[in-house]
Amino acid sequence: MSVALVEARGLVKEYGANARVVDGVSFTIARGETLGLVGESGSGKSTVARMLLRLIEPTSGEVIYDGRNLLAANARELRGLRRKMQVVFQDPFAALNPRMCVQEILAEPFAIHGEKCGKDRLAEMLAEVGLEASALERYPHEFSGGQRQRVNIARALALRPEFVVLDEPISALDVSVGAQVVNLLKDLQAKYGLTYLFISHSMPLVRYLCDRVAVMQRGRLVELGDCEQVCEDPREAYTRELIGATPEMRV
Repeated sequence: MSVALVEARGLVKEYGANARVVDGVSFTIARGETLGLVGESGSGKSTVARMLLRLIEPTSGEVIYDGRNLLAANARELRGLRRKMQVVFQDPFAALNPRMCVQEILAEPFAIHGEKCGKDRLAEMLAEVGLEASALERYPHEFSGGQRQRVNIARALALRPEFVVLDEPISALDVSVGAQVVNLLKDLQAKYGLTYLFISHSMPLVRYLCDRVAVMQRGRLVELGDCEQVCEDPREAYTRELIGATPEMRV
């Protein structure tokens, strides 16, 4: 296993005196690895992910990215780091501006960082996720859910990041379309050496896609280990419940 690219150290997030939604979570993600973060709704998975990306600030704890304390980064340093960290959200429609065509959506990351990107490059980005160049002129409402999620993935990879958070990226899709998106994510990881944090409530899906798995329950990390080992011989009763709660997925 290669050196850690991302490290969470004792992350805590509180909303008010009696609302601790994340409680002392620590783990590492090695460069090129896929770590699955699983747990039922409300277990704190997405909150952890947003702290790793510094979309929200932790109450306490540290986030180390490639050896640097992300929480100590100033605005200029954080802007540079943002190129390296991206996210694909759960809802493929809500994540896209309905007033922007796909060409504008894909060009936006470049514009934010003061770069220009030609139409040929944008068409190449679409081809990488299995969409035709003609999609550039269309708007989000003209696509299926699976196609919209492919646009989201293309946008996330526009600046060639190292680390991508996948926050339940197929939960809003039907099974067959979701399987296609999962296989696309695997192919893109192999092509670009991406590091993933894959958030899900489905242990069978995590078992297919991930190298290791971290299990959260009520804001705490209750199990962490090799994916096959945890799925075959889970230590915690809660993990066994998660395994039994979701059917196998054909991919």
